[in-house]
Amino acid sequence: MNLEQAFTFAQWVVNEAPAPVSLFVADDHGELVLAATMDDAPPDTRLNAQRKAYTAARSDAASTSELAAKLRDDPVELASFDPMFTFFKGGVAAFRDGRRVGAVGVSGLAGDDDEALARRGIEVAGLRAEP
Repeated sequence: MNLEQAFTFAQWVVNEAPAPVSLFVADDHGELVLAATMDDAPPDTRLNAQRKAYTAARSDAASTSELAAKLRDDPVELASFDPMFTFFKGGVAAFRDGRRVGAVGVSGLAGDDDEALARRGIEVAGLRAEP
């Protein structure tokens, strides 16, 4: 995800979020492209957003919720994951031409709302939330 797309995503999320959130935009390796925390967003949302984006960028799933569902009943798999991975909703990979080009994380709302903002923001940035 390039910087221009990251700015588009961030501006859209900030304008559309019904309450303060933190967001993190990562490249396809889970590394920082852009991060922001809205005024009055709880401090823990910063790390949560980062971990969500990192997980969506580096896992084989298209989102943190998809990864959680995939591994729900496999404690051995869960125990072997990168300690930065999270299974909270709100981390979504971004795709262009079927290739993962980055990921985003949104944190501060209910999980379904975080994920909905992330998915729609990816589309607004001109990318897809599915391969």
